[in-house]
Amino acid sequence: MDAVDLIQPDETRPDRPRPRRQRVVLAVLAAALVALSIGPARLGGPHPPTAAAAADTVRILLGPADTLDPAAQGDIGSAAVSAQLFESLTAIDAQLETRPALAASWDFQDNGATVVFHMRPGLTFSDGTPLTAADVVRSWFRVIDPAHPSPLVSLMGDVTGALPYARGESADKASVGLTADGSDVVVHLNRPATDFPSIVSGPTFSIVPPGIDGGAAALVPGPSFVSSGGYVLTAATAKKSTLTANDHYWAGRPAIGTVELIHDIAGRSSVDAFEAGDVDLAFVSPFDATWLAYDAALGPQLRRADDLSVQYYGFDTSRPPFDDVRVRQAFARAVDWRRLIALSALGTATPATGMVPPGIPGRSEKDFLPAHDPDGARALLAAAGYPGGKGFPAVTLLGGGGEDRAFAAEIQRELGVTVSVEIEGAGFFDRLTADPPQMFSMGWVADYPGPNDFLGILLGSRASNNYGRWSSTAFDQAIADALSARDPTAARAAFDTAEGIVRDEAPTIPLTYSVTWSLARNGLLGAYDDGLGILRMAGLAWKG
Repeated sequence: MDAVDLIQPDETRPDRPRPRRQRVVLAVLAAALVALSIGPARLGGPHPPTAAAAADTVRILLGPADTLDPAAQGDIGSAAVSAQLFESLTAIDAQLETRPALAASWDFQDNGATVVFHMRPGLTFSDGTPLTAADVVRSWFRVIDPAHPSPLVSLMGDVTGALPYARGESADKASVGLTADGSDVVVHLNRPATDFPSIVSGPTFSIVPPGIDGGAAALVPGPSFVSSGGYVLTAATAKKSTLTANDHYWAGRPAIGTVELIHDIAGRSSVDAFEAGDVDLAFVSPFDATWLAYDAALGPQLRRADDLSVQYYGFDTSRPPFDDVRVRQAFARAVDWRRLIALSALGTATPATGMVPPGIPGRSEKDFLPAHDPDGARALLAAAGYPGGKGFPAVTLLGGGGEDRAFAAEIQRELGVTVSVEIEGAGFFDRLTADPPQMFSMGWVADYPGPNDFLGILLGSRASNNYGRWSSTAFDQAIADALSARDPTAARAAFDTAEGIVRDEAPTIPLTYSVTWSLARNGLLGAYDDGLGILRMAGLAWKG
């Protein structure tokens, strides 16, 4: 299907239409039409008064979760909801520092190869039943369940025996380095990995009640819903989900007693819903942000966040033609990526310089974007057996963003190769797993703020999210060196080596870093986006 077909935007977050956790789609054309439908004439027009928010209620425009089970989810929309209901041992604060949550503290042993989490005393689930270290171990084993491993199972890659167990290569639970010792959770690692406390801050590692093992009925909203997070899901319909403060929350009852997640705004734009006073917090498209910034009433309520995410092209390296590194290099070098992104993104994103986005602690400032060298690209393609593109097989790019057609045109002009652009549909990740196209457009939102989340977790050999099936011994070793390094300078140098290998072998081509815009009601405290795409609703409060 040709890329001119419109991508229908999610009205709850126009710049991210119902993304998977790994995918951030740039619906440039659709968002542009939304912006045109609003029109600049509204800039000087009157704004209706907003309804006064109840002191104990916040209404947030947010799509419904595809699944509430942390171990089953792989999309940012589900994670944004489940993170309010289920808590992990650690949490990431506004400065991207790892802080204690259900765990009061942790320490490393065996030169960093073992981490011991010390649980807070007196923890309970929302129904008052004890929450123990054994619940942590049980919850984390669900992530590596061989029958249904988590889409993000690679996050457990550093735990001894975890991935072999998840793959069914070992049926012995005792082979997994994960045990409860009284009120401690002991984790044995394959190698020193001092970022593990940050890794387990993600929603995938949330602690769920024992009842969840009995099936989906344990996740039905209502009086019997049991949570470990700041809120309990007391009601849900197609139009709205209601979250009620958890009186047994470890940090104390949240300041906001009721959070209403609004799923349906009757076809209106998020700006219209906010102006009408129907929501207190709403994501808006970058196109809307361009005029909202100058609006007297809405401008002061507009907030920007630079996402910890990267949009990129991936190649299926397991079969021709992209199993040949020369072909991948030719595609990478034929295009002036900075120019293409500047023209197609239209200010909605920042051109990427590598797989790791700005804001990630330990990120290098080096430029890892492939060099623009059309002559060299044509020579590489000829050396691979396709002079002037002759004999090159049909290529499909599964994506749909505004930059995809521009990319296809550049490849045709510079290499003589035709690339067909197909808009992704339902079952995108099933297709990538079972029968991936030659090229695909993907995005990755940080699970935790560390370079490895964009490198080893995404591109390591046999990583669950390595949809291009690329494998490099040198890359894997560089990641191992980075994670075992105690000195930050040495760790950065090793990650630089890994990114250099990605640049040179081109299993992926980084495109953009995304920007998120939102409208937040005056007086609503804590409504910030830390770049991870998940708002910590237990930290919200009305001023005064």
